[in-house]
Amino acid sequence: MRLKNRLKEYRAALNVTQQELGHLAGVSRQTISLIERGDYSPSVTLALTLAKICRAQVEDIFMLEEDPHETD
Repeated sequence: MRLKNRLKEYRAALNVTQQELGHLAGVSRQTISLIERGDYSPSVTLALTLAKICRAQVEDIFMLEEDPHETD
């Protein structure tokens, strides 16, 4: 399974830059960029923090996507 996210949409709705969101969440702009691109999976603590900043549930921002190439 792969972690997908809608963080960029939520950040845009807040009208903040990656730098500003990173500052609010206590991480770097690069970390926000990596999360938005799907190249980094945040810790549970960071995911909860981002959801709180975005006034959303974690499940609204982050979701698991089945990998069609994965086998049981």
